[in-house]
Amino acid sequence: MDAKTYPVSRTDAEWRALLTPEQYQVMRQHGTERPGSCALLHEKRAGTFKCAGCDQPLFESTLKFESGTGWPSFNDPVPGSVEMTEDRSYGMVRTEVHCANCGSHLGHVFPDGPPPTGLRYCINGVALEFEPA
Repeated sequence: MDAKTYPVSRTDAEWRALLTPEQYQVMRQHGTERPGSCALLHEKRAGTFKCAGCDQPLFESTLKFESGTGWPSFNDPVPGSVEMTEDRSYGMVRTEVHCANCGSHLGHVFPDGPPPTGLRYCINGVALEFEPA
């Protein structure tokens, strides 16, 4: 995991106790869930998508869109809620998105989204919790 210290920090044992095995693999080991496997992919109610590791509000439902990729997609995060780093894994260069509050891996951002930002934040649904409005 990142060497940076985040406002919310836990030991590895605390993360393992808090998260499901799939959440731990995605959020703490930079994994990826199977496309189409998360119920939040189809969540259409008004509300806020929060980090499953620390409850930080990350994305508003008004900015969620259907990208056809199999992962929840958004075109803009809540200001200050995420940070980005370069990801050179799997022989490609991508921009990783992680929670600014706890450092958990959320997904990646790509420059092929709809207006107004033109960005597609492709987020692992297991890294999110949904809070209805």
